[in-house]
Amino acid sequence: MAKRPVKRTVKPKAGSGQKPVSFTPFGLHASLGVPKGKPIPAAKMRAALNGQHGPKAAAQARFAVNVLGTPKPSGTRTGAKKGASRGK
Repeated sequence: MAKRPVKRTVKPKAGSGQKPVSFTPFGLHASLGVPKGKPIPAAKMRAALNGQHGPKAAAQARFAVNVLGTPKPSGTRTGAKKGASRGK
């Protein structure tokens, strides 16, 4: 019988008024097909953030960057489009 993954809870900074967030450790590794002990390659992380591995992997990647503090790989899409003016 396979073991069920244990959920882990991350508490935001004190006084922020936000509830603790629970997640499954190594869930992004499983979604991207990367073994547990290995780091996620920047290209796969970039593809996950861009939604190329599905919506669940995209949400897990955003969580890793925003909450867990994983560095965001360069070359990811942003809200601004290429060549857009900066409102001068």
